Formats: sequence, structure tokens, C-alpha cells
Amino acid sequence: MQVNTHTDTIDEMLRAMSQKGWRITEQRRSLATLFAESGSYLSPKDVYEHMKMKYPGVSFDTVYRNLRLLSEMGVLEQFHLADGLKFKASCLSHHHHHMICVNCEKTVTFEFCPMKLVKDLPESFEIQSHRFEIFGYCADCKSAMPTAQVGE
Repeated sequence: MQVNTHTDTIDEMLRAMSQKGWRITEQRRSLATLFAESGSYLSPKDVYEHMKMKYPGVSFDTVYRNLRLLSEMGVLEQFHLADGLKFKASCLSHHHHHMICVNCEKTVTFEFCPMKLVKDLPESFEIQSHRFEIFGYCADCKSAMPTAQVGE
């Protein structure tokens, strides 16, 4: 499996935007760079705060609309975590799924796809995509918790 660099991720994101007919503006390049370099989950507010430092005239609505559209085109993945909606750059180079720590948001990818085990789907339904995430506690967070909290 090939590991993507920040540049690969930025290029993948910009290529996907371009293929959808989006102009590649400096703001969109900055957005792609932010997600490529972050490697973590970012809330719309996190993204807005970062973008307004470089582009003071940017509005929260514009940032949120771009996040939603980038998510719809598959460039960003959106997750509903304990503290709200967050986004992360999609890995467009290969198909995989995630285990996500609900405490520290550490993410572990795994290559096994549970869709291979799904049976008896209606033949008339054409699947376009799917997602599968497992939420729990990583070993570090689990060991740091009082025993009574584990498994609650």
C-alpha cells in the first residue's frame, strides 16, 4: 500500500475539484493544504478560524458550503463525533474503513470491507458508495480511564 504525502493529498483534492468544474482559487488551494497538513478532524469552526486569518473577508457560510460540497464530491469525509460535525481529508487512493477513538479521535484504518459479507440486498438497488466506521476507545485512552467508565 502506498502512503500519501501532503502534496499527493493536495493534488488529489484539487484534481477532484477541477473534475467537478470548480475553479482552483487560492482559497480552495489553502483549504486543501489545511486538510492535507492537519491529518486530524476539523470542525467547520476550526476551518473558518484558520481561513479568516489569511482571508479576513471569508464568511462562515462560504466555508461551510465548501465543506459540504467537498464532502458530497468525496474529497472530504464528514463524521459526527461526540463534539459535533467534523471533516477530514478522504484517502482517495484506496478503499478502507476506520476505527475512531471517541476520546482522542485517533484513527486506525483497516482494509477489510464488511460489504463483502452483506447478503440479500435488493437487486434493484444500485449502491454508489458506502461507509463503515467503528467508534470506541484506543488503548491509551482506555488505560487512562477509571475502571468504572470502561464499557459504559
